Amino acid sequence: MNFQVPLIAPSILAADFSKLGSDIQDAVKGGASWIHCDIMDGHFVPNISYGPGVVKAAKQSAPEAFMDVHLMIENPGMYVEAFVQAGADLISVHYEADHHLHRCIQNIKKYGLMAGVVVNPATSLHNIEPVLGDVDLVLIMSVNPGFGGQSFIQKSYDRLRELSQMRDKGNHGFLIQVDGGVNLKNAQKVAEAGADILVAGSSVFSAQDITARFKELQGKLG
Repeated sequence: MNFQVPLIAPSILAADFSKLGSDIQDAVKGGASWIHCDIMDGHFVPNISYGPGVVKAAKQSAPEAFMDVHLMIENPGMYVEAFVQAGADLISVHYEADHHLHRCIQNIKKYGLMAGVVVNPATSLHNIEPVLGDVDLVLIMSVNPGFGGQSFIQKSYDRLRELSQMRDKGNHGFLIQVDGGVNLKNAQKVAEAGADILVAGSSVFSAQDITARFKELQGKLG
């Protein structure tokens, strides 16, 4: 799929699930080419969100959109196939959640999908160096995962710059994604720090006019 970065990926965790398809289409009308799906299990993170059925519904609502699935769950490798069947184009798993991270990444790629690795705010980026040559995307959490609507952790700017330097030094091709607390005030600064994909939930779907808000956010990125 062709897409230009940096871009905003609206997170449907913040959408109104009573009109999920409509909310997603409003974002797509604003230019959204990625849809971000946050999967929470109540074990790895202190909240439960939704499963493959909602991802499938999201894909049906916007079949032209790139379906970006972020697994905040224990034993993510057990559920890869279910999310493949639901329509995922990219599956990202947490470094902290899988003791066999390399195998899980290879399993995702076996299905022809893009694979990503995610790091929590307190996890050193050097922990993921062994898989940087294997992943298509690295997601830096700029909040502690589990709930939407949190404030952006300021240290994340330094982490984005550090990861960008690691990418350049290793001559890697992965995309850099950031998730948590992205809004109109900080989106430009986040992109300038090195983010290619900025996940935005509440700042998109809490707006009265989702289409206009998405355009406004995307416009902050140049």
